[in-house]
Formats: sequence, structure tokens, C-alpha cells
Amino acid sequence: MSYYRRNYLAGGTFFFTVKLADPKSRLLVEYIHLLREAYAFVQKRYPFETAAICVLPNHIHAIWTLPDGEYDYSLRWRLIKTRFSNHFTKQDNLSASKQRRHEKGIWQRRFYEHTIRNETDYQRCVDYVHFNPVKHGISTNVKDWPFSSFHHYVNNGLLPPDWGGTRETLIMHFAE
Repeated sequence: MSYYRRNYLAGGTFFFTVKLADPKSRLLVEYIHLLREAYAFVQKRYPFETAAICVLPNHIHAIWTLPDGEYDYSLRWRLIKTRFSNHFTKQDNLSASKQRRHEKGIWQRRFYEHTIRNETDYQRCVDYVHFNPVKHGISTNVKDWPFSSFHHYVNNGLLPPDWGGTRETLIMHFAE
């Protein structure tokens, strides 16, 4: 059995990737209203600051900063995933372990987390979050994907509306 080491740093800032079990699923964008409700519900009860987020059809990228003294981001993700999943019926072909835990089979059990170390790392992660729809070929331009904090960054003057341009310009940026 694999044992995963998580870096639980109180008050830390983290980059996350949280995926659905079915890579072809579009649940997250088709039911964005349910995801937003689950996210807000958990955030109100277990506070965290969302620095950047992008919801794609089958996965989420997010950057969170936890309050001072708080470290349990796993609890927050588990509650978001559970609350969202409660709106759907159980999948038919679940593994025995998922059946024992009464899981619905919508999400991958694990998620990826990266502790952000400094301002350069933070900016690289924010750029990655915003560029992701273009990277996956879902959108031609960053500004065209509606489920991204990119629009918040533009509205608050943190990024220009034409940031990122096209896939080709950002591929060069991330290759450096």
C-alpha cells in the first residue's frame, strides 16, 4: 500500500489538482452551480482564501491560502467533493473499496498538492491555473474560458484582458 506524505503547513499556500474519476466526464462544468454551492458551503464553515481557480470539465486547479493555525486542506476538499457528489447517483462499476466507503465513484480518491514556496513559485502556479483551458485545448484564448479566476484578475487590474494571448505564446512562456 502506498503512503502519501502531505505537507500540512499551518497558514500555508498550496496549489491543488483535483480530478474526476472519469477523464471524459464534463460534470464539473455541466453542474457548475452545484460545484459553486458546495465550494461556498465548505469555505464558509472551514475558511480558506482562493488565490486562483480554474474549473475544467473533468478537473479543478486551485490555489488556496489557509488561515493562520489551520492546516487541514484535505478535510476541505473531502467536504467539497462529498457535497457535490451527493447530488448524483452511485456509479455502477465501483471497486470494492469504494463500495465499502460508500463512495459514489465520481472523484479520484487522491488529489495533487504542491506547497508554494515563494513569490516566483506562486506566480508560476497562478499562470498555470489560468492557462490550463488553453493547454488542454478547451479554449483558444485564456479570456474565453468562463470558469476561471482569470476574469477576477482582469476586473481587479491584476492582469490585462489580453494576457496569455494564444496557446503558442504561452507554451513558449512555460517552456523557459
